[in-house]
Amino acid sequence: MRLAAFAVILTAPFAGADVKEEPFGKLPDGREVKAYTLTNKNGMKAKIISYGAILAELHVPDKNGKTVDVVHGFDTLDGYLKGHPYFGANVGRCANRIADGKFSLDGRDYTLATNNGKHHLHGGKEGFDKKLWKATIIQGVIPTVAFAYVSPDGEEGYPGTLTLGVGYTLSPENHLAIACHATTDKATPCNIAHHSYFNLAGNTSGQDILKHKLKIDAANYTPTDANLITTGKIAPVAGTPFDFTKSTAIGDRIKQVPGEPTGYDLNYVLDKPGIERPSVTVKDETSGRILEVSTTEPGVQFYTGNFLDGKTIGKGGTAYKQYSAFCLEPQKFPDAINKAGVKEWPSPVLKPGDVYKQTTVYTFRAE
Repeated sequence: MRLAAFAVILTAPFAGADVKEEPFGKLPDGREVKAYTLTNKNGMKAKIISYGAILAELHVPDKNGKTVDVVHGFDTLDGYLKGHPYFGANVGRCANRIADGKFSLDGRDYTLATNNGKHHLHGGKEGFDKKLWKATIIQGVIPTVAFAYVSPDGEEGYPGTLTLGVGYTLSPENHLAIACHATTDKATPCNIAHHSYFNLAGNTSGQDILKHKLKIDAANYTPTDANLITTGKIAPVAGTPFDFTKSTAIGDRIKQVPGEPTGYDLNYVLDKPGIERPSVTVKDETSGRILEVSTTEPGVQFYTGNFLDGKTIGKGGTAYKQYSAFCLEPQKFPDAINKAGVKEWPSPVLKPGDVYKQTTVYTFRAE
């Protein structure tokens, strides 16, 4: 199925088919967490848990048909409860950093929870990644599971009650689509981003991602200061180590990236957003696995796991080390709420009566 045809299917609200449901442990207050597994005819499998609506497993075949899990995470709920760097989560209410945890909207000043030094990151101290979502299996042609969460007025400092839905759809052609929609009763920032950590060689392979070849259809990026706060400018990638307009090994120029710890952690301004064509392509030459990312969002944050230090122990006892995975986080531009009026910066403000919509498709193949 071509992406254009798949886009038509995704216009229906979470059309889906049978999904396997099983227990995944209990929260300290006794509430039960469940896991939902989508499987297609090619042996591809996606396992999502209701805690955080987290993509906990993603099994993908290589060029020889061998299927392995390609995302970081944990074997049990306990690993997620102990804290982690947003493995597989849908972060929000506002992804990425908001400078000083402050913004103004409609003449009123707001102060958010700060959890990244003096800045607000990925929704705050208890963002959507730490919430228990309500899951619904909806029957249809393509396997889907939908998750819902209501974020109350004032949660983490945000105004308005936000009603949010996230749906995972796995097609027979190895398209994993993540569709988000939200409404609010007060004007509020809303910018959801999916935050899986990928290693196309396999989560437990022991290989880093520095030899993965990356291509991003983005001639520009949004520069940041030393604290990774966007400056409000849009700059060309040409002549910088951030240029992935041609397929290039992730590690080729990584040591040229300024800052500590060294690595990529920046937002790219996509040339032609949309789910009809991929904006990002990543390939692991050894396994032959290829990931293509198509999104309706104007930007995508590329992150190389710079802050992973081996102290977090994941599936199968794997120590998650620096550069053991990469993230591609579709989003509106970071700190956009504080860049109101800046030319070419899409507003993240959701108003009553409007609907926030986002669709991102992660497509896998091998050659």
